[in-house]
Amino acid sequence: MGDAFFPKILATVRIPVSPWLEVISRDVQFRKGSSAETYYAVAQPDYVIALAITPDARLLLVRQYRPAIEQFSLELPAGMLDPNEDPDTAVARELLEETGYPAQTIELIGKGSTCSSRISNTTYSFFIQTGERIPNFIEEPGVSVSSISLSELSALVLSGAFAEQGHIGVIGLAVARGLIEL
Repeated sequence: MGDAFFPKILATVRIPVSPWLEVISRDVQFRKGSSAETYYAVAQPDYVIALAITPDARLLLVRQYRPAIEQFSLELPAGMLDPNEDPDTAVARELLEETGYPAQTIELIGKGSTCSSRISNTTYSFFIQTGERIPNFIEEPGVSVSSISLSELSALVLSGAFAEQGHIGVIGLAVARGLIEL
């Protein structure tokens, strides 16, 4: 049989930290007779990211403080799926909650591992055409919404001001699919 049944997970322990996060340890044996090695991962709900274009051809961005990096981050509208929520519903909900813009068209442009070495969830990337912003929209505390042209986006990415790598990946998917040009 050789190594046909390897690597083999020998043990898994899940440690809940919050409703949105678990730490997982897995003991993995890579070949017959070898010792197990322990690997750790973070489990989170699946994630959605929206590259959203307004009716006047502006790209929506959100700026918010991120305690993990101890600074503000400029990002695409995004968030986690609620329990039993499908990705299309989640991305429309997140877009509306964060920006006040309703989704008119939603196109899934990519689906994959968020960070296969450390995070055990899936990221769904969407291209969205929005409607007009809802009247009297009030931004969430700590979140500010802006809109920029695609040429401004390119400059922000190249300067490092827009640096969330997963979100840059969504932009790359949209460019590769011919949905936007930078």
